[in-house]
Amino acid sequence: MVAKWPAPAKLNLFLYITGRRPDGYHELQTLFQFLDYGDTLSIQPDSSGQITLLTPVDGVPDEENLIVRAARLLQTRARQQGVLPENAGASIAIEKRLPMGGGLGGGSSDAATVLVALNHYWRTGFSFAELAALGLRLGADVPVFVHGFAAFAEGVGETLTPVNPAEKWYLVIHPGVHISTPVVFNDPELIRNTPVREISQLLADNYRNDCEPVVRKRFREVEQLVSWLLEYAPSRLTGTGACVFAEFDTEPAARQVAELALKKWQGFVARGVNVSPLHRYLSEQ
Repeated sequence: MVAKWPAPAKLNLFLYITGRRPDGYHELQTLFQFLDYGDTLSIQPDSSGQITLLTPVDGVPDEENLIVRAARLLQTRARQQGVLPENAGASIAIEKRLPMGGGLGGGSSDAATVLVALNHYWRTGFSFAELAALGLRLGADVPVFVHGFAAFAEGVGETLTPVNPAEKWYLVIHPGVHISTPVVFNDPELIRNTPVREISQLLADNYRNDCEPVVRKRFREVEQLVSWLLEYAPSRLTGTGACVFAEFDTEPAARQVAELALKKWQGFVARGVNVSPLHRYLSEQ
């Protein structure tokens, strides 16, 4: 039977932009937490020597798909280090639940799950730190998914410190628009000078997302959604969007508002978790 590996969503519980580097990347302080909801990857190691994606994405060539790129990156590195035979390959299929461009980290999570699962199956023996370093070549969010713990992140998001925020319930809604990350980060009105603060101070303060004002101004759908959700609970953008989340102390409270929201928008209710479902699954293997 083909194993089904979780690729969970993440939320940025807060996101502050503290500066811009000469190379154009932004310096961040952000708080990552996982959700017990996400994509599912079916991964079957084989002796073909090839990486086969059984569920291609329309408009995305396989060589550009993060799933394939992650598998081939690990395959190449392992072969270079002599810990993987040339005939080691895999077939991968994905059950996609997370919207593309939603700010939930779906592509990065998929890539991380591939790295962790194939490292397990191929017995290549790379540490999580080594896998995270590989993953960083695919995207700034991949390392947090590889390490699998809720984290305070700095730099471009790659410097991680484990934290244990409250594991609340969230209603996550997609407003039906696609938001490109470069569009947000290149906006001249984007806040880029939030003061750098200590973790303890940030955790004790009210959370916000520095990208949210720009996104709400540019995308009427996001503005309408945030305004509506704020009537019921603390709500804000995750990442650069487009998804917005409202936080609740209990599942019934979240589902009560979901009954109203899901008449108009697409979304889901999930629990915030500080240990990734990916790592829980790996520990059972």
